[in-house]
Amino acid sequence: MAKLPLEKMRELENRFEEIEARMAQGPEADVYVKLASEYSELEPVVATIRNHAKTAAEIGDLKSMLSDADTDDEMRALAELELPELEERIGRLEQDMQVMLLPKDAADDKSAILEIRAGTGGSEAALFAGDLFRMYERYAASHGWKVEVMSASEGEVGGFKEIVASITGRGVFARLKFESGVHRVQRVPETESGGRIHTSAATVAVLPEAEDIDIEVRNEDIRIDTMRASGAGGQHVNTTDSAVRITHVPSGIVVTQAEKSQHQNRARAMQILRARLFDLERQRAESERSAERKSQVGSGDRSERIRTYNFPQGRVTDHRINLTLYKLDRMMMGEIDEVVDALIADHQADLLAALGETSSA
Repeated sequence: MAKLPLEKMRELENRFEEIEARMAQGPEADVYVKLASEYSELEPVVATIRNHAKTAAEIGDLKSMLSDADTDDEMRALAELELPELEERIGRLEQDMQVMLLPKDAADDKSAILEIRAGTGGSEAALFAGDLFRMYERYAASHGWKVEVMSASEGEVGGFKEIVASITGRGVFARLKFESGVHRVQRVPETESGGRIHTSAATVAVLPEAEDIDIEVRNEDIRIDTMRASGAGGQHVNTTDSAVRITHVPSGIVVTQAEKSQHQNRARAMQILRARLFDLERQRAESERSAERKSQVGSGDRSERIRTYNFPQGRVTDHRINLTLYKLDRMMMGEIDEVVDALIADHQADLLAALGETSSA
């Protein structure tokens, strides 16, 4: 395990005390909100740091007592009994602090844009894309997050060829960012009379929702085209040019929105474009950072098959961490925390290992 960064711990404690003092002075509302947000983030970290310091002091006192020849037998016996318990506690606290002090992904607290696209498998892939969307929708509801569909193209027999939605709430991206990739399903389609298992797939992309301060989109870098939105059978949904297509010329990214309101379409298209550009920048920075040591999780490689949902066996397997759960029905109802927690823990272990290699180099 890497050594605890004592200087960093002192800095955090000093910053926490500084925020406490400033909040007590009753600053303006907008300043107070920012301070309160930072305070709530630092509070559990500082509590752990202080608990660690208190436990370390208690261990020191017990060791002094045991090394003192004048300590009576009864006190010595109590110290010998208490010491292993405190040493175990300080070990747990050090592990907790290692995780708390890991470099934080600046996008973790952000809301997210969820994109699901049917892959190989035709109509069955579209149905599976619909199942995945409902799974994430239920998961979001269980966390108190708001889901809003931004655009959707329905499949011929149900589900979606493509669906894009915003999921709004604190920490959405942190919980969903490892869902990006190819999700594969194995099941017997309802239209299959012979009972044969078919394999199809859908691609999931989770992008941190970008704000103006995160990514600047210059007017000269985009081309905006308007067109008539078409409904089923090629019929016009309305008589106005409401569909909007925005092309970001430098990157080649194209976003199309075709709902009823042109104003809303433009706003949503810009929201999606900003998120995709932000994600592109994050991936570029990440690839530069991990050129020597590729992360097992969170690379955002959309081409990799990350998870298989086997309906006949009621089994879900996440291939990145070799985790298999026989809880498919519950996962499809939105109970995916067990997998999400395992992915986050694995990612943290990977970061800690990299930190250990850096500190020992």
